[in-house]
Amino acid sequence: MNANTNGPVDGGRERQVLFLDYDGTIHRGPSYRTRRGIVSSDPKQIRLFEFAPLVDELLAPYPDLEIVLSTSWVSVVGFDRAKECLPTSLQRRVRGATYHSKYADALAWSTIGRGIQILRYVRVHRLKRWLAVDDCIDGLDGLEEHVVKCEEHLGLGNRETRGLLLRRLAEQFGER
Repeated sequence: MNANTNGPVDGGRERQVLFLDYDGTIHRGPSYRTRRGIVSSDPKQIRLFEFAPLVDELLAPYPDLEIVLSTSWVSVVGFDRAKECLPTSLQRRVRGATYHSKYADALAWSTIGRGIQILRYVRVHRLKRWLAVDDCIDGLDGLEEHVVKCEEHLGLGNRETRGLLLRRLAEQFGER
């Protein structure tokens, strides 16, 4: 995990970061851990990470865009295992996570609002160009231009949400 990247990188270029949740975003609905691994809580769910190819396609025009995992999967299964759940093309973009076991409040992490977790990362890394894709955006009020809120039971399967994601990507990461 690249936890030390702050502010401008690559010859002064600003970091461009997409905060990516899993449950209710990159696949429909929540999931839970069993002895067999992580499974969807919806018995009709075909597969987890069903919208990963879509995310990969939508991010293609933005080669400098990094992904920071903002999913509870990191605290449950660890950063490396959570990252490995993504297709290789998306794994290559992952540069960190909002959760890290070294944080003083790591044991209480699940009680901290997702937006507050994201904003801490934004402040620490001095990000200006960022976007959060999540079904739970507690703490991001007033920052709608940086947010794509998914409906938990649809994730990125919702046409309007995908359209919003396309617009927000262009607004945040288009040429400047």
